[in-house]
Amino acid sequence: MSYRKRTAALASAAALAGSAVLMAAPAAHAEVVDVDYRCKTPIGDKSAVSPIDMKGVKSGSGYRITMSWQKGVSSSPVELGKGAMNPSATIELGGADSGTLSVTGPANQAAIPANTPIKISDLSGTYTPKKTGKVTFTAGVLTIKALGTTTTCTPSNDPGPSLTLDVTAAGGGGSSGGTQSGGGAQSGAGTGDSLPQTGPEDSAIALGTLGGTVLLTGAAGALWLTRRHQTARR
Repeated sequence: MSYRKRTAALASAAALAGSAVLMAAPAAHAEVVDVDYRCKTPIGDKSAVSPIDMKGVKSGSGYRITMSWQKGVSSSPVELGKGAMNPSATIELGGADSGTLSVTGPANQAAIPANTPIKISDLSGTYTPKKTGKVTFTAGVLTIKALGTTTTCTPSNDPGPSLTLDVTAAGGGGSSGGTQSGGGAQSGAGTGDSLPQTGPEDSAIALGTLGGTVLLTGAAGALWLTRRHQTARR
């Protein structure tokens, strides 16, 4: 192989190595999971299966978690007027963290006819990592308050996680898990939202730095070989 070809090959290898490191950034994983809810209502037990979807968006030092129902659950024997139904839910944390995250949302924006599955609006809350690692988010208990009554719906099929995030806790993440609230007091946290992350910012930056270092090292090696070759020709 000629000198010029060797130099070009070295530079190409360095660029590929840097790209490989950048591509190794940890990814978030989300999937729609069917949740079989068993509901305790004022008029008896009811059941319904609804696919649950969750999304995580980086927000300051935490993540804004949004929980969505693709089908309605439970029902009411009477019409529920606009604003009469208020939902909330818990999300079970697993993996590197533990405890629950409370998520809330707005009341129904339109009247819900009698004996019709109740469509739950998107519920959200802010999750602040307590530990570093992969954290799973799984549907927990759904609570529906309407017309002075309370209905609780509990997953009965041991559903799997709807979302997994690779997170980094501030200060090393030595604290234990617990309950986090996603209520109105934290609703303003969305002002700093960015696009969904495929991994924690710190990890991505570190991996990017490493990739850049590999690339620069390869370029420096190519430059050294060039100068050495020029010196030898003299």
